Amino acid sequence: MKKSNLKLILIIVAGILAVVMLGVFGVQSSQNKAFSLEEQVNTADSDIKVQEKRRVDLVYNLVDCVKQYDKHEADTLTAIVEGRGSTGDIENVTTAITAVSEAYPELKSNENYKELMNELSITENLISEYRSNYNKQIKVYRRYVRKFPTRFFLNILGYEVQEYTYLDYKAPVDAPQNLFEE
Repeated sequence: MKKSNLKLILIIVAGILAVVMLGVFGVQSSQNKAFSLEEQVNTADSDIKVQEKRRVDLVYNLVDCVKQYDKHEADTLTAIVEGRGSTGDIENVTTAITAVSEAYPELKSNENYKELMNELSITENLISEYRSNYNKQIKVYRRYVRKFPTRFFLNILGYEVQEYTYLDYKAPVDAPQNLFEE
C-alpha cells in the first residue's frame, strides 16, 4: 500500500507543478504578446515617418529638377527663335524647305511634370496606407490589453499599458505650397 500511496502523491505533486508551470507560462506569454503588439505599433509609426521623409525629399528634389529643365527648355527655345530671326530673308527654295522641315527639338518638361505628379501620388498613397495600418495596429493592441484575463495578468506582472492615439487624416499644416515660384 505504501508504494501506491507514494505513486499517487508523486502524480498529484507532478500535476500541481504542471498546472503551476502552465499558469506561469500563460501569464508570461500575455506580457510577451503585449510587447510584440507594442513593437508592431512602433514599427507602423516608423513606416509613416519614413514615407513622410521620402515625401519631403522627393518633392523638393523633383521640383528642383523640373525647374532646371524648364529653364533649359526656355533657353533652348529662345535661342532657336533668335537664331531663326537673325538669318534674314530666305534667299532660295532649298533653304526655305530646310527651314520649314526642321523640327523643334523634342522637349520633355511635360514628362517631368507627369513623373513628379506620379511620384507624389504614389507617396501619398503609401502614407495613407501606413497611417491606416498604424490605426489598425493600435486597435489590435488596445483590444488585447483590455481583454479579460489578459488585463488581469498584465496588472499582476506590473505591465504598463501604452496610451497610443489614433491618427487623423487631415492634411499637414506645413504641406509644401507654391513650389514653382522663384
